[in-house]
Amino acid sequence: MTSSTERSGWSSVASVALGSFVLVLSEFLPIGLLPSIAQGLHVGVGTAGLMVVFTALTGAIAAPVVTVATSKIDRRAVLVGLTILLVVADGIAAIAPTFGVLLVARMLLGVGIGGFWAIGAGIAGRLVPAASVIRATSLITAGISVATVVSLPLGAFVSSLASWRLAFVIGGVLGLVALMLQLILLPRIPATHRVRFASLGALLRIPRARVGLIATAFVFVAQFAAYTYVTPYLKDIVGAGPDTITLALLVFGVAGIVGNFVAGATLSRSVLGTLGVAKFVLAGAVVALPLLAHSVPGVFALLVIWGFVWGALPLGTQTWMGGASPNGSESGLALFVTTIQLSISVGSVAGGAVVSALGISADFWLAAAIAVVGAVVLIALGLRRSNALVPAAASPATVTAVAGGSDCVPAA
Repeated sequence: MTSSTERSGWSSVASVALGSFVLVLSEFLPIGLLPSIAQGLHVGVGTAGLMVVFTALTGAIAAPVVTVATSKIDRRAVLVGLTILLVVADGIAAIAPTFGVLLVARMLLGVGIGGFWAIGAGIAGRLVPAASVIRATSLITAGISVATVVSLPLGAFVSSLASWRLAFVIGGVLGLVALMLQLILLPRIPATHRVRFASLGALLRIPRARVGLIATAFVFVAQFAAYTYVTPYLKDIVGAGPDTITLALLVFGVAGIVGNFVAGATLSRSVLGTLGVAKFVLAGAVVALPLLAHSVPGVFALLVIWGFVWGALPLGTQTWMGGASPNGSESGLALFVTTIQLSISVGSVAGGAVVSALGISADFWLAAAIAVVGAVVLIALGLRRSNALVPAAASPATVTAVAGGSDCVPAA
């Protein structure tokens, strides 16, 4: 591959990374806007949280359906079509006269997210040389990870300056930029094989993949049970004003970006260790937030810790599943995306129910408990699987290599 062709490949990867960033940014933007949207469309905060649920549920269904339905279509055309759907969805959300119309827009976005993530996360191998596939895939998934941590502070910042509708306008404009870059930079990417619904469950027959999916479910349920309601927590429990809320969420986002890059180093040493520790730390930070609500500096410190470990978790689960999914297959990625989106839905619904019945503090304690259980389950299953790989007569060096390094398979 010539240097000019390689540069073109990296430009194509960048356009896909921007598309994944904008889609996930648009998915999570409403979390920082819940109070404003609830007030503007005359619904409760718990009801407004359904925006996250509807988008995630639609994405969970769309990931396998789009993967199967479009498996014979040029991947460039599919990615461009899903980006167009993003722009349309954000446009409708920006002008939605009622909450019902807003939910329809969010469902359209869910289709785009589920399909784009399942296909785009594994497209790097078609765009760059084999030696660069891991780095290219990391760039695409970094767009997803960064979007999860900047969406909330961006939404809150926009809400403090202008109408919540401006956030969806920003999402739509960024989507148009991504669309133009994809039209210019993406080459034809012919479909290589037919994906059938029967093949989607193949990943479940791989023990490492089953452990990864369980870990992913616990991570996202715990995170979104609390994360969905962090803005109401800052407003109603801490008593923070708009400027303080925006700053707090910005700090959370910056910490998440730092955590994402630090995780790149720790994951290369131990995926199991990184995920396990991050889950315990997340639980500790979340459970302490209601206890330190009287101290704004204390709340800021906990948000830094929470944001930092959350920045590592999506990349960590992607890395684990990348090592388990044969050749980063689209069918495997579709199941991974479905697990994530269903978990976001469960977390948001559970959080909303607890907030409505018992209050935000109880919701945070629930999220912490789920994170702890998830960490214990992950470590127990991960170590059991590692030990099962060690022959009875293995040497101490072999035991160390398997127990400490078998979970260090990079995303592919």
